[in-house]
Amino acid sequence: MSSAVINIFKIPDLRKRVLFTLFMLIVYRIGAHIPVPGINVEALRDYFVEAEKSGVLDFFDLFAGGALKRFTIFALGIMPYISSSIIVDLLKTVFPYLNELSKEGAEGYKKLNQYIKYGTVLLCTIQGLGLVFWMRSMRTADGTPVVPDGSGVGFTIMAVISIVTGTMVLMWFGELITERGIGNGISLIIMAGIVVRLPQSFYETMKKIADTGEPIVGIILIGLFFLVVAASILLTLGTRRIPVQYGKRVVGATAVQRTAQYIPLRVNAAGVIPIIFASAIIVFPSQLVRMLGVSTNVYLNKIQYWLTPGQIPYIVLYSALVIFFCFFYTSLRFNPTEIADNLKKYGGFIPGIRPGQNTADYLMGVLNRVTLSGSIFLALISIIPDFIIRIWPEQVPINMAYLFGGTSLLIVVGVALDTLKQIESQLLMRHYDGFLGSKKKIQGRY
Repeated sequence: MSSAVINIFKIPDLRKRVLFTLFMLIVYRIGAHIPVPGINVEALRDYFVEAEKSGVLDFFDLFAGGALKRFTIFALGIMPYISSSIIVDLLKTVFPYLNELSKEGAEGYKKLNQYIKYGTVLLCTIQGLGLVFWMRSMRTADGTPVVPDGSGVGFTIMAVISIVTGTMVLMWFGELITERGIGNGISLIIMAGIVVRLPQSFYETMKKIADTGEPIVGIILIGLFFLVVAASILLTLGTRRIPVQYGKRVVGATAVQRTAQYIPLRVNAAGVIPIIFASAIIVFPSQLVRMLGVSTNVYLNKIQYWLTPGQIPYIVLYSALVIFFCFFYTSLRFNPTEIADNLKKYGGFIPGIRPGQNTADYLMGVLNRVTLSGSIFLALISIIPDFIIRIWPEQVPINMAYLFGGTSLLIVVGVALDTLKQIESQLLMRHYDGFLGSKKKIQGRY
């Protein structure tokens, strides 16, 4: 491990990429502490301290690296870009034009990326306006407004422009890291926001547990932390490999048997997208009630209570949505009929399965079983923070429970493994020992 780190800095190009990535992440973290001009920072801090148990926007603040509750220029983080990407990806099934663009190579990808950016600006504007209006309604317990009462339309326009610009700058940072750095820039920005909050959250949680005089809770949380990390690694790396064989090909006068290959089906092909979608859908009604200020209505107040993290209705509905979106998104990304046609075209077949429609049906059956197990596993990991909130409401604050929970650790583990794979390939390509060490024999997957 240590030798691999040393080898990174021995290679000029790789060293430059790693240092550039670190520099861009540092700039991002600096920007995450620059508040939007015109707000009362102390009043905003007091408001969220008083509303610590409400769970308002804690999940989305996780993806923003804490910038949302500070109302900084990076308040929305990179989430509008991710949402726009997902929407465009879903629209490919509705509009054939977008689907054709995805098959046109670099030029098609460039056009799709433009549509994603337009969608990002639109989503940022809508979300920014909603966030500004919500900030205007915020007051501390002593009546101090977060946004001064004298602020007019000028403040709203300036705040929205600042937020939209901040998200576009983050999107640019992500593209620069992907192009000139190492790893996926967008994913690294999200991971950086989570990782920088872990040490402080861990310390504050342990301190609060020590003050309550229940050390067993701290021991359980530490054990749960490592258990979730291990489960996240298994979920990220887990695959179901379906063997594929090809017929003999003739080279001169000799028949050569082609080697067997595999079709890898990932246990969690959808990643964290089901969690993002499920959270957005289930949190929206509660936040709408809060922003409209109609929580005095008995029925609306009950709905808001049911959709509060840690409540049984919230956990059940959240788990069901995660499982549903796992199947939905996987079905969009994996087409068994197309794979079966390609296998038949190039002379490949699955042992014991007839080519054509039988192969497609077999792949669909295996995919459904793999996705079901993966989605249940993902749902269990994602609701861990809710059980922590329900079991230890006094010992572990909501915002800290999300950091100890499955979603954050799943993102960190997935991005870290992907980045390490890229560094490993760069080292091996230049004949340096990677993280596996020189005693490991590097072989192809198939």
